[in-house]
Amino acid sequence: MYEVTIFGIHLTIRPIAFTIPLGGGRGWNVYWYGILIAIGFLLAIIYGVRNAKRYEINLDRMLDVVLVATPVAILCARLFYILFDGEKLTGIGDFFGFGSSSGFAGLAIYGGVIGAFASGYLMCRLREVNVLDMFDLAATGFLIGQSVGRWGNFVNQEAFGGLTGSDFWGMESKNTIDAVGEGMVHPCFLYESLWCLAGFFLLHFCSKHRKFKGEISLLYCIWYGFGRAVIESLRTDSLMIGPFRVSQLLSALLCLAGLTLLILGLRRVQAQKPVEYDAMFDVGAEEEVADGFTRTAEQARAELAAEEAQEEAQEAQEEAPTEPEEAAQTAPTKETEGEEPNDGEAN
Repeated sequence: MYEVTIFGIHLTIRPIAFTIPLGGGRGWNVYWYGILIAIGFLLAIIYGVRNAKRYEINLDRMLDVVLVATPVAILCARLFYILFDGEKLTGIGDFFGFGSSSGFAGLAIYGGVIGAFASGYLMCRLREVNVLDMFDLAATGFLIGQSVGRWGNFVNQEAFGGLTGSDFWGMESKNTIDAVGEGMVHPCFLYESLWCLAGFFLLHFCSKHRKFKGEISLLYCIWYGFGRAVIESLRTDSLMIGPFRVSQLLSALLCLAGLTLLILGLRRVQAQKPVEYDAMFDVGAEEEVADGFTRTAEQARAELAAEEAQEEAQEAQEEAPTEPEEAAQTAPTKETEGEEPNDGEAN
């Protein structure tokens, strides 16, 4: 149980949600940390189910990918933590937390992300799901899951930074005092939760206007990578490799790689976009018309001359008199010389 003060609000937090009795006076503790991660995972699945059709992904095949990628991601998250935390294992039981009061504890989100995408790629190939479509859909779901799951760090009073120097801004508990001394510390879990929530809405909006497959995945790399790199610099419990913070280094590389590939992808889309031309017939120049064929200026002049000749012929036909009228107008008047005009009387 923790007594926590965050932004002037005093809370009593119990990490254990409930205990399942197993008999013999023993029980299995269920932690809020695990419940919150499960809720985040469930929300990500719901988002995927509701939006699979928009990405033209078969729902049954998508769930097949998720069912395999999920346990692999959890195992990779645990393995990643052990590799960089320096935790000493005495047996396989320690890896899974058997016999430990804290259970299956010590997970690193980057290990989970790497495991999810790697196993997801293989399953997409096996189940004939478009990999980039699946990654785009999963990237948005990841952010909503991460946003909720980060509150598990708050319940455990971990993932916090150094002193803020303020009497109001930040949080304080026994864990923070033991780590950095008395005073308010940066609630890094909250910063990342809000950053992921904002990213979820941003990527969801962009997904409705994506210009190429894989674009949303790259936006995830840029958004999460940048935010995590900044927030990680504040934390006091980072996993380290020599003098470097592992997560901060990975985040920076992820952000730069995503930005580079996004720019290249957008340029390729722009280069493939058809160019529209106005139909203009300039002498000596070739003009591309809307149907994609090429018409020379000489051909244009020939067509124009044919049209003018046709119009002149039509006008001439309209102005020409009819044959009876022409005969009447041109016939001469004949009178016999010396003949007197007939007055109409009989001789």
